[in-house]
Amino acid sequence: MNNHLEAWIDWNLVLNEEGGPNHVGNYCDAPVIVDTKKDEVHYNSSYYYIGHFSKFIKPGAWRIGSQASNNRILATAFENINGETAAVLMNESVSKEEVSLSFRRESMMLVLAKHSIATIIIH
Repeated sequence: MNNHLEAWIDWNLVLNEEGGPNHVGNYCDAPVIVDTKKDEVHYNSSYYYIGHFSKFIKPGAWRIGSQASNNRILATAFENINGETAAVLMNESVSKEEVSLSFRRESMMLVLAKHSIATIIIH
């Protein structure tokens, strides 16, 4: 989202346990996999992060500059049309990480759990 992305959609939101149906046989993954043999539904991590981003970054939001104080953290920030700022931080590492979040003249320290995504809303 920090590199000139205008829109994003996951083409296949729900597929079966084989990665289909598909008319040309190029099976793939999806946020939701339905196991038709076991009658089970599996929610992959992409299902949760699509929901996470869409819950806090509203239509019409503008991306604003952001950077993480810790190189193991990915960060992006958006200003929603209602004036609130949504900062999304992702910890890809295998351990909890401490980060500093600064906005205007305020700052705070956060501890992000391993393999986590967190959003901070600033009003």
